[in-house]
Amino acid sequence: MRSCRFCKHPLSMSFVDLGLSPLSNAFIPAEHAASEERYYPLHAFLCDSCLLVQLEEFESPAAIFSDYVYFSSYSSSWLRHAKQFCDAIVPRLALGPDSFVMELASNDGYLLRNVVARGIRCLGVEPAANVAAVAREHGVPTEVVFFGVDSANRLVADHGPADLIVANNVLAHVPDINDFTAGIARALRPGGTVSIEFPHLLRLIENVQFDTIYHEHYSYLSLAFIDRLFAAHGLAVWDIEELPTHGGSLRILGRHAADPRGATPAVERVRAAEREAGLLDVATYQGFTPRVLQVKRDILRFLLDAQADGRTVAAYGAAAKGNTLLNFCGIRGDLVEFVADLSPHKQTRLLPGSRIPVVPPERIQERKPDYVLILPWNLRDEIAEQLACIREWGGRFVTAIPDLQVF
Repeated sequence: MRSCRFCKHPLSMSFVDLGLSPLSNAFIPAEHAASEERYYPLHAFLCDSCLLVQLEEFESPAAIFSDYVYFSSYSSSWLRHAKQFCDAIVPRLALGPDSFVMELASNDGYLLRNVVARGIRCLGVEPAANVAAVAREHGVPTEVVFFGVDSANRLVADHGPADLIVANNVLAHVPDINDFTAGIARALRPGGTVSIEFPHLLRLIENVQFDTIYHEHYSYLSLAFIDRLFAAHGLAVWDIEELPTHGGSLRILGRHAADPRGATPAVERVRAAEREAGLLDVATYQGFTPRVLQVKRDILRFLLDAQADGRTVAAYGAAAKGNTLLNFCGIRGDLVEFVADLSPHKQTRLLPGSRIPVVPPERIQERKPDYVLILPWNLRDEIAEQLACIREWGGRFVTAIPDLQVF
């Protein structure tokens, strides 16, 4: 019997079943095009006790994240986001030369480079050795380790507790969410702050963002759940910010429960918004699947009509969310010729499942497709600006979520 990864309550309530899918970042080298792939159920369940939406664990984090193809620095908007955060949080927390900042899942050092530039002591914690090596090349001290209570104890022994712990888009990626959160409580200095960003489950449901569901994302988070998680580990939320990133995210600022800082009005505003949207009502979650199926029907109808009319379609952005969309909808190379991506770590490979080839962005200028399907719709404006050249031949952009748009 499957059980909730947080509260161990039996899991029996389906949120959405997206069928079988390979790991979304398991890109295939071109020379292995004829090789087999492993497919796993992509079925999200709701715990009707603690309201955590979650996937079962089919593959270990070590298998998924030890050699990773996602490098944060290839998104200019994400680099701006990180800099703006550092510009705001450093003076707000009065961080200086005597402070210590720790980032969990620090990737290629995209955020901590801003901390290093300010002369503040810091440490990146990154499980992917190939990505951590890039961070070190940019002057960001980085340890290759999966974070939890045991590693937190060692890191504190070696470096001391942190005044600020940053954990952007990682809480959803850990199967043992209790061990990870307990590790944060252990590594955080009394009076310190933890900043956690994650896509908001409220926006996922509101905007039919089912493509953000993939095996690397074990959990789908709301403030209602975070309150329960934090309380179980001696932490509390004291401020919150709603962000546009990833289609709508929350930035949670947390503290030790014994810390006297009270919660800001923003915290209650988000709690109220979740109540009003029905996130405390199981029926809200049960109405999600029909909306997902409508998105599938619309994008398939568009692609089939384009093919019948002799129109060419390419995609942009070899993002994990795009792989969920393509595989759930059964879209292959006969409907989408290729996907262009800026990252050389993905180019020349094939998308998992769909086997659509990944090519440099220059291929779009060469091929001049009639339509470019933007897979990372959260970067729609950035990508449309980068590919403004398609207007020269009358090309148009397409996004599938939350509904089909051609522009």
